[in-house]
Amino acid sequence: MPRRQHQDQGLFPCEAEVARRLSQDPVAWKAKALILERDGLPRIDPMMGARYWPAVQAYWNRRYGLSHVEASALDGQENLDAL
Repeated sequence: MPRRQHQDQGLFPCEAEVARRLSQDPVAWKAKALILERDGLPRIDPMMGARYWPAVQAYWNRRYGLSHVEASALDGQENLDAL
């Protein structure tokens, strides 16, 4: 059976897949990941042998200021009869 080019690797993708998802060369990603781990990038979980993908996404969201979602201000009383 031929191997698919992209295969969903779930919550703990291999490092090559993490690099692909982040548009990085796998070799360059290895060096960058070591530096980013000092800044809070989740480390490889020893039991699972990979990084927990939702935590990786959360790291990038925090890094770019997207982790705090604020409710929008109310703009007045709802009037459902207006529909």
